[in-house]
Amino acid sequence: MAIWTPALAAAPGTRAEALARAIGDDIRSGVLKPGDRLPPQRDLAYRLGLSASTVMRAYAEAARRGYVEGAVGRGTFVRSPGGQAGDRSGGLLRPADRGPIDFSQNLPFPGAAAGLLAETLQAIARSGDMASYLDHQDASVLRRHRNAGATWIAAHGLPTTPETVVLANGAQQGVFAAFLALLRCGDTLLVEELVYPPVKAMARHLGVRLRPVAMDEEGLLPDMLEAACRSGPARLLYCTPTLQTPTAATMSEDRRRRIAAVARSHDLTIVEDDVFGLLPHSRPTPLAAFAPERTVLVTSVSKSVAPGLRVGYVRAPAQLVPAVHAAVALSSWMPPPLMAEIASRWIEDGTAVHLNAAQRRHAADRQAMAHRILADRPIRSRPEGSHLWLGLPAHVSDTEICHALRLAGVLVQPAATFAVSRREPDAIRLCLSHESGDDRVAAGLALVHAATSPGAVDARSLVI
Repeated sequence: MAIWTPALAAAPGTRAEALARAIGDDIRSGVLKPGDRLPPQRDLAYRLGLSASTVMRAYAEAARRGYVEGAVGRGTFVRSPGGQAGDRSGGLLRPADRGPIDFSQNLPFPGAAAGLLAETLQAIARSGDMASYLDHQDASVLRRHRNAGATWIAAHGLPTTPETVVLANGAQQGVFAAFLALLRCGDTLLVEELVYPPVKAMARHLGVRLRPVAMDEEGLLPDMLEAACRSGPARLLYCTPTLQTPTAATMSEDRRRRIAAVARSHDLTIVEDDVFGLLPHSRPTPLAAFAPERTVLVTSVSKSVAPGLRVGYVRAPAQLVPAVHAAVALSSWMPPPLMAEIASRWIEDGTAVHLNAAQRRHAADRQAMAHRILADRPIRSRPEGSHLWLGLPAHVSDTEICHALRLAGVLVQPAATFAVSRREPDAIRLCLSHESGDDRVAAGLALVHAATSPGAVDARSLVI
């Protein structure tokens, strides 16, 4: 086709929204056909007199609406009615267009990141220093990556210096490194009574005992944390104060202050998992701000920018930085230099902020859809969170519902996956962001609605 240059009609909204609408209009009119490659973002920006960031936001919005999809190394392509974009092959983290509707993985939407990745890799290749990405990083490059990490953490509301930042292979390794550095076999780790499942596996492999702490709709209860500390020695508290997994609970500032005070009075070190901290538009102040001398904050770009960008940042008190760094080195030596370079460039040039904003809009749209379809169900969620917590009818177990939904082609996670003790609620977690098409999400939510109607699931036949 000839080089596509849309006409941007005057309409309410931003120029990015107008361009996204133009992409959809030209697909419907046949000007753009399945498999067509859109112009590179900088070229189109020049022809339309827009900024490159405006075109980037438009492509991200068009991808969110299902019009286009990025192909690594090739660009952005119009999707076919069946969901395919040209003849490119999918990756491991690419959501399926067919098969089970997957609400089980708490991953963000890939969006327009693939096309931006192609441009970034080309820029790195033009720099002429590719050998450095196959070698250990020298001190100046490592400091630059740590400085980018400090900038990213500061966006969470926690001023940070590069000297207090340790890079990791994603937040999960950052959490594991903190545990390696701060726990010994036989120690007790305090956790939320429903917790991120890999934490249970980490504790098992480290020989650490988990002591669950009761929660309410806001997360950890300070009084219950106090009681857990008094019930026996404990060295460390792990918690997720913002968009907790799986309940989506988010602590108020007062709750964070009270948790910090309990930790200080019992000499607890806190590991704060803040991977979802940049999803809420009004970002809560991190717990670390209220107890900076004893809090290790872990975040990443994987949950807030792109799922396959496995770069984590650990912000630790100065006295703990060497131990955390040594733990990262023990388990993986270092993050891949190329991955760290991509993350740093995107943080430095604003790409990460724009992609994060697109993730926030996408999550908000999916949450609104879920609340429409599940309006009469007991949902716990946040407007810009990527997951929700759904209570079940009386006398129906979470495992029964999950089995019935799996037979119907919908994957969700039961409360049992997250429970630390035998006491667990009858509830399921649904992750809404990673599925590529709104139609699949709507169909999956309709099945969840049907399955959670009183009397819909027969425990003997497990039929919806």
